[in-house]
Amino acid sequence: QVQLVESGGGLVQPGGSLRLSCAASGSFRSINDMGWYRQAPGKQRELVATITSGGSTNYANSMKGRFTISRDNAKNTVYLQMNSLKPEDTAVYSCNANARLTYWSRDYWGQGTQVTVSS
Repeated sequence: QVQLVESGGGLVQPGGSLRLSCAASGSFRSINDMGWYRQAPGKQRELVATITSGGSTNYANSMKGRFTISRDNAKNTVYLQMNSLKPEDTAVYSCNANARLTYWSRDYWGQGTQVTVSS
């Protein structure tokens, strides 16, 4: 089983930056892909970025050039560096991880962290 805990959210002004972290703990053989998703009030959850165990990344079009995803496999932690933040980036950001257990793999989700961009 895997537990994911996000941190680093908060209130920032437009144009500012934030760095989110998500640490995985529990009983598992290894962690495959990890990713960040976000959900604004009244809207569906959307993909922000994903990263494989080998470090290959993919980004949603609206986040390209401003956000950067990375991971530290030794710490079982994934990061999201967010720059040039806009009010429309306001949302709950959640961490996802696909973990390999003894005989199978499954997805796990963190509780989410609030990011608010406002002057």
